[in-house]
Order: sequence, then structure tokens, then C-alpha cells
Amino acid sequence: MMVHVHRGKGAKDRFVPLPADTLGLLRRYWATHKNPVLIFPALRRGQNKGAVSKTPMAIDSVQGAFRQARFDAGIKKRRVSIHTLRHCYATHLLEAGTNPRVIQRYMGHTNLETTMAYFHLTRKGAEDAYAIINELMKGFDNGNA
Repeated sequence: MMVHVHRGKGAKDRFVPLPADTLGLLRRYWATHKNPVLIFPALRRGQNKGAVSKTPMAIDSVQGAFRQARFDAGIKKRRVSIHTLRHCYATHLLEAGTNPRVIQRYMGHTNLETTMAYFHLTRKGAEDAYAIINELMKGFDNGNA
């Protein structure tokens, strides 16, 4: 239940978890082209011949599909791209309490400091620390102010 990302960002290979629901979606998508090697093969006009394609889908096709999905969803914010999804993935993992070292591995970061940059995108760490400190300090007041 892992996806091998071959030559992803930074030309690095990595493995990331594959949720069961996503596997179901990928299987349904694969049934439309049945390429024995590629999940996302290049398709000719008319969306055919995917089964014999030897090349992956072009990045322009992916970016175009993302732009269309963004438009369909009514997202008007500028500078939203496929790369934004990478940032969202890391941020959501942090907010869910995933160990930063695990996120580092999923993102393909050599240096943990690169991963830690995602902490500025979330307040979860600060909120958690505040709640922990409050819990630890309960009972110290003893009514003496």
C-alpha cells in the first residue's frame, strides 16, 4: 500500500502511503486504458490507445486537468498549482500529528530543516504546546495570586 514516486521533485525517488480509497480510484481509472506499465499513460486525441502507450502522460495534460478542476471548484486564489498540493499534503500530515521525520521521508527532504518550514503554515504545534503547558500547570495556583 505504498506508491513509488519515481524521480519526483528534486529528481528523488520516494515511497508514500497509498490510502485504500485512492487505490480503488486508481483501479477504476486503470480500467479505462489498461496499460501494463503506466498508471497515467499518454493518451492520443480521443482518449484512446492508452494500453500501448510507452510514455507517461505529459505534464501539460496534468496541469491542464488541475486548472480545470480548480476552475470547477470555484477556487479563484492566484498562484495555486499542483505544487500547492505538495505543501497541503505536508501541512495536513503535521496537523494530524505525524512525526516530522516521517514527513521528511515522504517529501524526499534531505534536511529536516526543509520539512520544518511547513510548521509556519500551521498553528497546530503552537496550540498543542499551549494545551500541554496549561494541563501541566493546573493546580499550581492554589488560590495565591
